[in-house]
Amino acid sequence: MYLPKHFQVDDVSLLAALIEESPLATVIGVLDGVTEINHIPLLLSEDKTRLYGHVAKNNPLLNLANQANPKLSAVFHGPNAYITPSWYPSKQHEGKVVPTWNYAVVHAEGRLSLIHDAVWLKAHVGQMTNIYESTARSNWKLEDAPETYIQSMLKAIVGIEIKLDKLVGKFKLSQNRPQEDYASVVDHLKQSPKDALSQMLKYMNTPD
Repeated sequence: MYLPKHFQVDDVSLLAALIEESPLATVIGVLDGVTEINHIPLLLSEDKTRLYGHVAKNNPLLNLANQANPKLSAVFHGPNAYITPSWYPSKQHEGKVVPTWNYAVVHAEGRLSLIHDAVWLKAHVGQMTNIYESTARSNWKLEDAPETYIQSMLKAIVGIEIKLDKLVGKFKLSQNRPQEDYASVVDHLKQSPKDALSQMLKYMNTPD
């Protein structure tokens, strides 16, 4: 990833917050010279050293674990927004401004291993359910479904663990603009009725 220093974020607490808010990762590995891409919700461990998730048993990604070096990458996408140069006060001086795109992403790199333990799988799925049911304004729990059905579903999946070698963020948030331009972008985002734009605000206010 192209990563100018002024866009780089190494603060693990900030990276963990983005992963928690945007858990659906683009997971990328190479199998026999062919790029394998999947989209998988992942949870970050409390000590920030591992990612956990699950996939279907017939997912080819699982074959990566059999390789000598089972490395893969996971990309978490936070909010993003088109930024018009008309928001820049500096436009009035010489007109030397162009549009850009602001965004916040986290790249994780690590080694894949598989988890087949049924007890772990049930606890993991239950944990994910408890975390994300609130986002649907619901309180459905794993125990609401028949146990025999749950067990049959668990037999169709495999747990995955990614032991992290690297975790880094790119928060491209107008830090390279003059302060008056940065402040103006923040003001316009505050006035935007679009959620995708307003969601940028807390990241824009993050120290770079």
